[in-house]
Amino acid sequence: MFKNYLTIAVRTLWKNKLFTAINILGLAIGISASLVIYLLVNYHFTFDKFEKDNNRIYRVVSNFTFSGNTYRNSGVTSPMGPALKKELTGLDAVVPFRTWDDEIKVSVPVENGKDPVVFKKQKNFVFADEGFFNLIGYEWMAGSAKTATAAPYQTVLTESTAKLYFPKLKAAEIIGKEIYFNDTVRTTVTGIIKDIQANTDFSFKTFISRTTLESTSLKPQDWEEWDNTTSASQLLVKLSPGTSPATIEKGILNIYQKYHKAQEEDHSTTVYNLQPLSNIHFNEEYGGYNKPLANKPTLYSLLAVAAFLLLLGCINFINLTTAHAAQRAKEIGIRKTMGSSRRQLIFQFLSETLLLTLSATILSILLTPLILKAFTGFIPDDLKFNLTEQPGIILFLLALVAVVTLLSGFYPAIVLSGYKPVLVLKNAAYTNTGKTRTAWLRKSLTVSQFVIAQVFVMGAILVSKQISYSINKDQGFKKEAILYFNTNFYDTTQSHKYVLLNKIKAIPEVAMVSLCNNPPSSNSTWSSTMKYKDGKKEIETDVQQKYGDSNYIKLYGLKLLAGTNIQQSDTVTSFIINETYAHILGFHDPQKAIGKNIEWSNKQVPVCGVVSDFNQRSLHEPIRPLVIGSWGSTQRNISIALQPQNEYGTTWKTAIAKIEKAWKEVYPDQDFTYNFFDADIAKYYEAEQHIASLLLWATGLAVFISCLGLLGLVIYTTVQRTKEIGVRKVLGASILQIVTMISRDFILLVLLAFVIAAPLAWIGMYQWLQNFEFRTDISWWIFIIGGSAMVFVALLTLSFQTIRAAMMNPVKSLRTE
Repeated sequence: MFKNYLTIAVRTLWKNKLFTAINILGLAIGISASLVIYLLVNYHFTFDKFEKDNNRIYRVVSNFTFSGNTYRNSGVTSPMGPALKKELTGLDAVVPFRTWDDEIKVSVPVENGKDPVVFKKQKNFVFADEGFFNLIGYEWMAGSAKTATAAPYQTVLTESTAKLYFPKLKAAEIIGKEIYFNDTVRTTVTGIIKDIQANTDFSFKTFISRTTLESTSLKPQDWEEWDNTTSASQLLVKLSPGTSPATIEKGILNIYQKYHKAQEEDHSTTVYNLQPLSNIHFNEEYGGYNKPLANKPTLYSLLAVAAFLLLLGCINFINLTTAHAAQRAKEIGIRKTMGSSRRQLIFQFLSETLLLTLSATILSILLTPLILKAFTGFIPDDLKFNLTEQPGIILFLLALVAVVTLLSGFYPAIVLSGYKPVLVLKNAAYTNTGKTRTAWLRKSLTVSQFVIAQVFVMGAILVSKQISYSINKDQGFKKEAILYFNTNFYDTTQSHKYVLLNKIKAIPEVAMVSLCNNPPSSNSTWSSTMKYKDGKKEIETDVQQKYGDSNYIKLYGLKLLAGTNIQQSDTVTSFIINETYAHILGFHDPQKAIGKNIEWSNKQVPVCGVVSDFNQRSLHEPIRPLVIGSWGSTQRNISIALQPQNEYGTTWKTAIAKIEKAWKEVYPDQDFTYNFFDADIAKYYEAEQHIASLLLWATGLAVFISCLGLLGLVIYTTVQRTKEIGVRKVLGASILQIVTMISRDFILLVLLAFVIAAPLAWIGMYQWLQNFEFRTDISWWIFIIGGSAMVFVALLTLSFQTIRAAMMNPVKSLRTE
């Protein structure tokens, strides 16, 4: 029986090639979009699910409150980990480790006295011990967790890193080999572990024993201090069964208060929270490790986009199938006359839908690699699409085929199988059906399609507008024609950076040079607690810090509102504060803040100037209180303002070549890398740019599928009104009049969709813009452009069929048969 259904389905679909192609294309678009989004969402939601008892693993994070403002840090004080091991019960594991974020030069000695093999700019280093390997659950190829990091200067490598450093040796043969880090830290390889194949944020490649940090040369300044918190000092804990996170959080706070020496009149508060392992990949407030984080609302929005595109494909199929029903009416009548039951006909039509859906699914599988390649900037590098290695994809596609088949095929099957044989054999199947419930249902489905499409169009316009606003807004500093780079962090000779600075100043293509710690807007931020006493009360605030020479303000175009500029100094002698900090201190007139003292690091620092506010980071975040000072030893960033381009556009290229030459003269063994400041500002909004690309892609698909649905409805209508069109032409109606008559109802549907879509789009836009502290307006012209664009596209779609129907020979239109 099923073979018979399938044979008839193949013949029917082959007979109507254009109808079949349009249906397959519409469904394939929806399915391929759903498949790509499934891959992306599944990738992110499967992070760190492989660890044993992962629901009991937490990261300890710190929260500080100053003057009503909360500041979050993913790290803890360095002594916290050892203290918890000794004093806190209810924990199965306490795992402190320390990250090493800087790029590192790795040197591997070679036998026979040859020069070592050097690997520059290596990343993903961490100082860890036995507990880290046991908690995450690494598989050992050589060595063991118990001994591999027990002593100082021991190193464990992942399999991929071991093959990079020792390509000709097996894992066991690498044990005992030496590795140098930055030519100063000499370690011995004591273990090789397999790379984690599952999705994880713990993508570290090289592990140095944590006890190495206790050596004289590497010991951090905050190693034994309870006052300093750094994100480099990480702490994972595993709760014992039955232990509540609240109990552990209280215990951690008690230990902190036991050892932390609170200052008198300390107006800040510190709270420790347990962040679930499953939350690390999605929480941007605390950050992750080496992998880009995901945003759950964005992922849920993508799922909604996939559902909408799939729904559009199904609606499109329904419209086209019912529009094509007139050509199958006699077939249905004959089948019923010959004894076919309605149930058999339903199975027949569902078989056709299943065949179409399977064909669309195969096409979507072929399209998916191309789509993933097109969105390489948004798709994670390690996201895979392999049907043989990912059985979950096959299960997803099978479920999708079943759902789409039922959604798309059930209603048309019910409608087609319900025709009465007597009527269809008399060509009366459509008599008096123009205003029936099914006609209104088709129109409702078309309106729904255009509501979704118009919301996408308006959303895409708004997202592009906000990105343009963010990049082009005056953020309080100059950003064009400025590049910067950092000098060698491990260079102990301070004079080298000044030698390089003077060499760059002498380059004619360079307008100005400044030595600082980082640009005005940067992901790298320094902050510290500062106090101000006005005689009546004390104001304590967490304040961001920037350090530079006297050219810093001039080069970046910062506006000095009052006072004088800073002067280059090896120690901090004065501060320039921003408007926000001045207002917090109670000075609404900038001039009145000049000369006041701020207590910082147990000394009084006078305010020498007030600078206009500027955005220290992206427009997502508010402007924070900030000071600018001069502290020579911390300033290893060289910022360079270039001269304007000449008529040939070669000024900047020449300048960069000369700067690189100067760099090589000072640091001959170091590669020269630099960044343009305006490019860094644009990177703040990469996520939004990716969203804009996806939304533009989804919008194009939604509009295309909606137009296919509209085409289906206009085909249905023109078939119904064929004789009416013929009569009107005989009575003198022009082609324009007939086209207008047919199109009017459809344009009204699009306008109705606009009325529904506009408020829905406004709500979505408003909610999305709340992610930005500084945001653009929801302009009225967004809705006008969105609505007008859809009307224009609808008219183009309608003209294809309406003009064809209007130009038909009336003699053919008025034939009985």
